[in-house]
Amino acid sequence: MLSVTRHGDQTDQPPLLIAHGLFGSARNWGVIAKRLSDSREVITVDMRNHGTSQWFETHSYEDLAEDLARILDRPTDVLGHSMGGKAAMVLALDKPDLVNRLIVADIAPVTYTHSQQGPLDAMRKVDLSRVSQRSDAAAQMDDVDPAVRAFLLQSLDVVEGRWRLNLDVLSDQMATIIGFPEKTNLFENPALFLSGANSDYVLPEHRDHIKSLFPNSKFAKIPGAGHWLHAEKPREFELAVRGYLDLTSAG
Repeated sequence: MLSVTRHGDQTDQPPLLIAHGLFGSARNWGVIAKRLSDSREVITVDMRNHGTSQWFETHSYEDLAEDLARILDRPTDVLGHSMGGKAAMVLALDKPDLVNRLIVADIAPVTYTHSQQGPLDAMRKVDLSRVSQRSDAAAQMDDVDPAVRAFLLQSLDVVEGRWRLNLDVLSDQMATIIGFPEKTNLFENPALFLSGANSDYVLPEHRDHIKSLFPNSKFAKIPGAGHWLHAEKPREFELAVRGYLDLTSAG
């Protein structure tokens, strides 16, 4: 089961479910979730093998989408970033009755060639027996970009002496995580593909494929933002999501 945090109260607006990206957690989305919950209930989750959610031996997008489906009891607006965006897309394609509107943050339904094995290796090599505070772990990860290192260290439980990430399974399933399953069904409700203007994750050549699966999709970019657009430009990201939800409706 997924660890779930609910922000705000149920209103006449559909709830918004937020699915985080690889190595992330619900905590990363706390500020944005709270701000968006002024007009609707916002649900954040720790995805499987992340945070305080259950660990499994698999990490396919069908698995992640099914996890999300289990916590929904009515049509819901769904926002997903990166890995969470791919899970949200599979949920929308496989169970369209559960997804009112879809917002995909800086990812496309394609297989990428990059790997996130480097951060995994960096975390796995930390000698946790020598860690009594986060700075001890940071010192053992001095070859990792400081911003990435700070992000990864959010998943270190210093008290328990463990990572809140299933490093072995995420490493074993990396090819699946950077891939995307073959899909032929459509999601015909509104969808927004929101990207960072400085990111190369959603390219012009991806648009035809996106449109083939999500025919009612729109595209937008946040100036000055990269792949972690919600962290780099949180206010602009919030305004883009809020504006889209205010202006669109399913059907």
